[in-house]
Amino acid sequence: MHDIRLIRENPQAFDAGLARRGAAGAATMILEADTLNRAVLNAAQKAQADGNAIAKQIGQAIAQGDHETANRLKAEAQALKNAPPATEQAEKQLHDLLATLPNLPAPDVPDGTDESGNVVQRTHGTIPTFDFTASEHADFGPALGLDFETAQSVSGARFAYLRGPMARLSRALGAFMLDVQTTEFGFQEVSPPLLVRDEAAFGTGQLPKFADDLFRTTDGRWLIPTAEVSLTNLVRDRILAETELPLRFTALTPCFRMEAGAAGRDTRGLIRQHQFDKVELVSITTPDQSEAEHERMTQAAETILDRLALPYRRMLLCAGDMGFTARKTFDLEVWLPGQQQYREISSCSNCGDFQARRMNARYRSAGEKGTKFVNTLNGSALAVGRALVAVLENYQQADGSVIVPEALLPYMGGLARLTPA
Repeated sequence: MHDIRLIRENPQAFDAGLARRGAAGAATMILEADTLNRAVLNAAQKAQADGNAIAKQIGQAIAQGDHETANRLKAEAQALKNAPPATEQAEKQLHDLLATLPNLPAPDVPDGTDESGNVVQRTHGTIPTFDFTASEHADFGPALGLDFETAQSVSGARFAYLRGPMARLSRALGAFMLDVQTTEFGFQEVSPPLLVRDEAAFGTGQLPKFADDLFRTTDGRWLIPTAEVSLTNLVRDRILAETELPLRFTALTPCFRMEAGAAGRDTRGLIRQHQFDKVELVSITTPDQSEAEHERMTQAAETILDRLALPYRRMLLCAGDMGFTARKTFDLEVWLPGQQQYREISSCSNCGDFQARRMNARYRSAGEKGTKFVNTLNGSALAVGRALVAVLENYQQADGSVIVPEALLPYMGGLARLTPA
């Protein structure tokens, strides 16, 4: 959500920022709605003042025995009460307009309309070479416990069963990721709700714009598309002491996405599923610390890839390719030998105070009466399914087996290699 005062003070700068995100010209509509809202509010306040004055006059008329005047004033007072409450409608119009606009990009975010405008910041690791033709995980994975056929019959497309050692490897990845984030980077582990109300989904920006990408239950709740929703809303409607910040949370949860805009994309394998596990990181901090926290969070995600010895690169996303709530985003893309390309495995975003305004999440500095909005950040560390794909493809062997990365051996109960059944 945007600060209406900043838009009033500098609509040109606001429009310029939105133009970088493909949403130019919104300032004029916002200011028109704001002008109407303030005019309606002023009229309502005047009507209330008039009503108070009439009530006083009625009392005076009755005290003087002037019942004719008192009855006339009562009719006027009733007419004021019966006037339609236009204030709520005008305020809602302004609120709904602001709610659909994306966050403004940070000054150092590059221009661009899609992923072609993203900038490679650096690469890590060595792309593996094989003395055989590397395969995609969907081709050799079924012999190791990836069961797409049964999932298709039970749940439909974009679902999978993980069986036997494959399930163990996936569990090992999630546990390893959580252990690194909690013991080395100080994130507090949370087991959050998987179902949330409208207010929570609105607070982190999933509603109203992305309702079609979410699963909704019959009682009106939403299945979380990411633990970011549950974790960030831990500070909803709260005023924190500055000394409490930063707050850092992590969770390993199932995530549920309709993938409404992904028809025909990544239909094979685990890359794009309706249900998948992910380790999420969320930080709540002050504005002056959010940039450093963004770098720290991204390094926390990179550490997982480093420990797994997976080649990857860090991308700085352009303005047109960032998520709705993001002010600045780093993507981590892991190398997949089967596809011979880098694919996103983590996205770490600094949202500034955009989500905090939607959630009314604030903090107070010591000795100050006023409050300020916190800054929120979120990132994947990592998407477990995509990490599993990366391990399978980078550690695949000519005989169809897969070597378990050294970092995961303590979690595998002595299993060092997945072999075809």
